Amino acid sequence: MSNELKPTPLAECALGLSPRAPVVFYQGQQISHIGFCQDVADRAGVFARQAQTDYALYYEEAYPFAVTLFALWHTGKAVWVAANNRPATAETLMRQGCALLGDWPSCHLKPLFESEAEVSQVLVPLDLRQSRLTFFTSGSTGHPQAIQKELWQLQTEVDTLERQWGEGLAQSQVLATVSHQHIYGLLFRVLWPLAGGRCFHSQTYLSPESLLKSAVRSLCPSYWVASPAQLKRLDEDLTPWSEMRLLKAIFSSGGMLDADVARQIAAHGGPKPIDIYGSSETGGIAWREPATEGRWLPFPGVGITAIGERHLLQSPYLPPSPPYLLQDRIELHQDGRFCLLGRNDRIVKIEEKRLSLTEMEQALQQSDWVDQAHCRLFGDGRVRVAALIVLTAKGLGHLRQEGRGAVIGQLKMRLSDTFENLVLPKKWLFMDSLPLSAQGKIDHEMIVGLLALDRRIFPELQLLSQQDGAVELSLRMQAGLLYFAGHFPGQPILPGVTQLVWAEKYGKLFFPIAKGFLSMEVVKFKKIIRPNDELILHLSWNADSGKLYFDFSSRIESHSSGRLLYGASL
Repeated sequence: MSNELKPTPLAECALGLSPRAPVVFYQGQQISHIGFCQDVADRAGVFARQAQTDYALYYEEAYPFAVTLFALWHTGKAVWVAANNRPATAETLMRQGCALLGDWPSCHLKPLFESEAEVSQVLVPLDLRQSRLTFFTSGSTGHPQAIQKELWQLQTEVDTLERQWGEGLAQSQVLATVSHQHIYGLLFRVLWPLAGGRCFHSQTYLSPESLLKSAVRSLCPSYWVASPAQLKRLDEDLTPWSEMRLLKAIFSSGGMLDADVARQIAAHGGPKPIDIYGSSETGGIAWREPATEGRWLPFPGVGITAIGERHLLQSPYLPPSPPYLLQDRIELHQDGRFCLLGRNDRIVKIEEKRLSLTEMEQALQQSDWVDQAHCRLFGDGRVRVAALIVLTAKGLGHLRQEGRGAVIGQLKMRLSDTFENLVLPKKWLFMDSLPLSAQGKIDHEMIVGLLALDRRIFPELQLLSQQDGAVELSLRMQAGLLYFAGHFPGQPILPGVTQLVWAEKYGKLFFPIAKGFLSMEVVKFKKIIRPNDELILHLSWNADSGKLYFDFSSRIESHSSGRLLYGASL
């Protein structure tokens, strides 16, 4: 590697010591390394005047996030990285003493944090031990967990990535469909490119198609930072495979990438996807190319030791002691590679009966009706199991022909061969894909919200379909809904105001609606809704205009529609 391509230490990335190629593509323009350093210095000048010590960051765009992160580090502030910007997350972080920066509900932001610097801060190299950030993650149970990282840990991991893949990537630009608000996205699309002198795109692309078109337009070698769920949605006929072949690399993390998906990409001439195994707690542990190798190869310096049926991790990204106890079941091989066999920590008790949620998911996925299954606990008092099911085309056909109850009955019958009736799922959600957070992981907060919907107040959800910026819910208006009682005696119909309440409730569950309700537009109630009617609720959200569009319709006509406008502070 030539001297001009020598990586810059993270501690010196904002010092302007190596004015080289553009750092970022942001809002239609390229920003140079000098421009980045000046933006950090200006922002640091603001923070240097503030007595506040702890700040929580959430930015939709990666560039303002990176500028703010380095500005806070250079002024000795404590940085918290939020997994999302939902009101509950904001409240939790403020209880931790954090001021919020970025794209949060406006009621939580103070204007002084967006003020201009009177004097830019003079920047000096960062202290690798004193510069820290805390990831505030939801965890697999939905309970928030704080995970602190020091800059030396991030630097060590960036160095490993550069040694492993830097030469092959050369000066490729970085495009991503995953958020920078977690360890994988932060490292692969922000910190590693900054250190390696590669230009990163600030926006998070909403689809592979838009990412690939941008890569082609830029006339620059590119690589893609993705998640397994996004790669799985690549379509044999609709994906622009010729553009995929122009990518230098595809990285994936957040879950195991299916080997068939990896082979599909490689068969169309694309790069073999590189699967990364790790966590917020551990950083990267191992990697593989599942198109040709199902086993994982640990990163240099990473050691895994078997202790009975459990395994201990030693990593250069972690303090030297004590070793970290892995929650995954692992099969070690003599050549140093290993296989993942599932989680150890998904053993739960249902009324004193032990249950492996992983085993239940695997049993469900043996059905040719089930593509994916995710089981979890729910309930504040009596704990029960809920099953989220992604149906195959065959399973979806049975759902439409025979109904939800028949499909649930068949799946329960399959489970009863292995599991006692006491532990069988009590709630079932059918969907076209598992709901994912911006980090590409299962959106536990959304699932909790869906499971909490009271059947006396909300219609029975038959099927959920999600797309970028839109959602479609197949609903049955069960006769037991409270809103039918007394409206009207002998001829019950669903009140119009109830439809508006449902549209807003579901809208806030699926979309990041951070502002308060202002008004309604073109609301029309066209056809009455009766008990046991089956309807489809279409919802779409336009963040720029602050409008939530809704339409309740049957197979042949619309029953009600309109727009809810948001813009006031909550």
